[in-house]
This record gives sequence, structure tokens and C-alpha cells, in this order.
Amino acid sequence: MYFRFAVVALIAVCSAVIRPAAAQQPAAQPLQIPPNIEFQTDVVYGKGGGKDLTLNLARPKIITSPAPCIVIIHGGGWSGGKKEQHNDLAVTLAGKGYVAVTVGYRLAPDAVFPAQVNDVKCAVRFLRNSADTFKLDPRRIGAVGFSAGAHLSMLLGVTSKDDGLEGDGGYADQSSRVQAVVSFFGPTDLTAPEIFPDVSPILKKFLGGTLTEKPDLYKKASPVTYVRRDSAPMLLFQGTNDILVNWKQAIRMVEALTKNDVDGRLELLLGLGHGWGGKELIRTAETTFAFFEEKLSKPKLP
Repeated sequence: MYFRFAVVALIAVCSAVIRPAAAQQPAAQPLQIPPNIEFQTDVVYGKGGGKDLTLNLARPKIITSPAPCIVIIHGGGWSGGKKEQHNDLAVTLAGKGYVAVTVGYRLAPDAVFPAQVNDVKCAVRFLRNSADTFKLDPRRIGAVGFSAGAHLSMLLGVTSKDDGLEGDGGYADQSSRVQAVVSFFGPTDLTAPEIFPDVSPILKKFLGGTLTEKPDLYKKASPVTYVRRDSAPMLLFQGTNDILVNWKQAIRMVEALTKNDVDGRLELLLGLGHGWGGKELIRTAETTFAFFEEKLSKPKLP
């Protein structure tokens, strides 16, 4: 039953594209919460632009020792999507023993980079600060994201306080680094020449200008910029026929991880695009769960 929830959630995100207007998602199914799972909505985790930032949280009702935590980040070109589309996935992960949250963040064009990064980092710091309340292990936090959400997830895995992306949402004494990342078709290098022309308006909205106008900002917004030896292990899924995120984007991240001896794996899905279904969907979901089980089994310092 839990795995069926995950497939429903992943079908929704894998049917979407980085442009919310082009997304064709299946009708939402009523959320089913098993009796052994606690589910909280609109938990305030910080402030952004003077407004409350919220997340939805699922966890087992009985937790005998601090549990690992998974942060789920929605896509939508940094300007669309919502945290509720991953409620099913959060409930699924809670059924597997995790504390799982799906995070809302500010959207472009009302909020431009680094607002989105500031917000998801604040969410991680909030979770660490609330570790006792939610019975989670602050040394075992992972992130999974889809498209733009994958981009934000990767930034959680490679940046630290010294990189100037923390923001002022709260809990400044806590680390925003995560210990494992799964990226579903996420862009890694926004300065790269293989970025498709169709994506340029999306990036302009997100970054407040073009690459020609703001090359330094495009570099600052690129996860590959920050990869270092202590970066989080990563699992990347990427379709080779993706018309929005070129498969070479994943290769650029792999090259950076390899150069810095960071553990991880890339799966290129031949012939697939910006999302997939069927057997590949089921297999990549299973692989995601196995990756988190492996990488978050032992506590690590943030």
C-alpha cells in the first residue's frame, strides 16, 4: 500500500515539466493516511519576504529512536508547483520509518534567486532545531527533488554557510547541509551552453536577468559551482531526450563529483524525457528508496 502512494506521487511529478503551463498532471487522488502515520499540514518553518513559510510533515506515530529525515522539494520552474503535490510521497516515506516533509518556498517572479534557496535551507535548519519535537536525527537528513526542486536539493547537498545562500529566515545556528541527495532531471550548471533556448525565459524569471546580463549570478545559482570533497552523495536520474534539461547537465555534475571524490551515481534513461512512467517509474522509485536507506543508515555530522 505504501509503495502505491509513492507511485501515485511520482507519476504526478514525472508527468510535469519545468514549465508549469505545459504540465499535464493526472487528477489528484484523495490523500490516504494509514492509522500508524501522523500527518501535519502547514507547519510554519520560517519567514521569507515577511511571510510565513510552511511545510507538510509525515512521520510514524511511534518512533523509538531518532529517525532519518527526507526533505521533498517540488518542481515548477522555480515559479510554480506546490508542496501538496508530494503529500503522498511524504506519507510513503513515513511508512518506511522516515520523518518526511514536503516544503513550500517562495516563487518567481515575485521572489527571485536566491529566495528559493534561502527558503529550503531555512526548512532544513528548522528541522534540525526541532529534532527533539519531531524525533528526527539531525545527522541524517536527505533531500529529493524534481526538476527545479532537484536543483534546489542539489544546492542543499553542496553548499555551506560560507557560500552566502543561507538567508535570514531563522535558526542561523543550525546547518542547512543535507547528507544525501536524489535528483530527478535537475539542472546543474545554468551557465552551460547546452541550456536550451526554450528554457532561457524560465531562467530569466528565476534569476532576474539573462546569462549575458548576470553571468556571475548564473554561476552562483549553479550546484556544480560548489561541489567539494565533503559534498553529499548524490543519485541523479536523467532522460536523454529531455527537451528542458539536457542530459549533459547531469554529466557536468558527475564530472564535478568525480573530481572531488564524492560518492554517487548517475542513471541516464535512454530515450526518455522530462519525466517518465511505467516500469522505469517503479524502478527509479525503488532505487530512490534504496539509496536513502543506504546513505542515511549511519549518522553523519552536518
